[in-house]
Amino acid sequence: MTVTALSPLPDLLVRPIVDLALAEDLGRAGDITGQACVDPDARLSVSFVSRQDGRVSGLSCARLALAAMDPTATFEVVIPDGADTAPGAMLARAEGNARAVLIAERTGLNLLGRMSGIATLTRAYVRLVEGTGATIVDTRKTTPGLRALEKYAVRCGGGVNHRFGLDDAILIKDNHVAACGGVGEAVRRARAHAGHLVKVEVEVDGLDQLEEALKHGPDVVMLDNFSLADLRAAVALAKGRAVLEASGGVNLTTVRAIAETGVDVISVGALTHSAPVLDIGLDAA
Repeated sequence: MTVTALSPLPDLLVRPIVDLALAEDLGRAGDITGQACVDPDARLSVSFVSRQDGRVSGLSCARLALAAMDPTATFEVVIPDGADTAPGAMLARAEGNARAVLIAERTGLNLLGRMSGIATLTRAYVRLVEGTGATIVDTRKTTPGLRALEKYAVRCGGGVNHRFGLDDAILIKDNHVAACGGVGEAVRRARAHAGHLVKVEVEVDGLDQLEEALKHGPDVVMLDNFSLADLRAAVALAKGRAVLEASGGVNLTTVRAIAETGVDVISVGALTHSAPVLDIGLDAA
């Protein structure tokens, strides 16, 4: 069983997201189906079971959803976050008040399936570039309110996080360049503004812009929608003076060839905006 080494998300970060999802589902009157059909003192044992091959991520969401409805419930992880799973494999088992388990079921599965789907797609990209030296990273194309969870899922899949938000790195995009009159001027201003711990990245759309940007010492240059030939030329031109990030036109068919050009990083928005949900079910024991 492959397990990706990572630090777990703190409950303090996950719990408000889970609570909001539960409140959305409970609505004005709570679970009227459970109230109508299930004895208030009934207990239920369940298993979280994968229906597909994939990479696990988000078990804490399922655990916290159940704990919010029944603090006395038990939750045992069988296959942890960052590990591979197979059809029919049990990811976790739980036991608690039956009404609470049934209320928590959909919130837990929605977040667990979403995050495991991101981890699984990331795993596919990471495997395709093995041996090239290129790193697969995500973007800020995340679901509003779920960024921390989705970027954690990328890490579970073996990928690396790009910046989390606007405040942790300078990333000069094409519209910034247009607003301040050129790539070189934009990088110069960024360098003058940035503190010593802040990285400066600039997006370029051609080799001429790359050459201009390199004169001003960016830490990272994003090569936007470059052809394979231009990516190879960019690697030769930069000669290690900056980290080179390929972006645009990246999919499971193209990523290997992009990695083989010698770029350092490949950013893939699809990891978080287009990952299919991994099919995970909740089965009563």
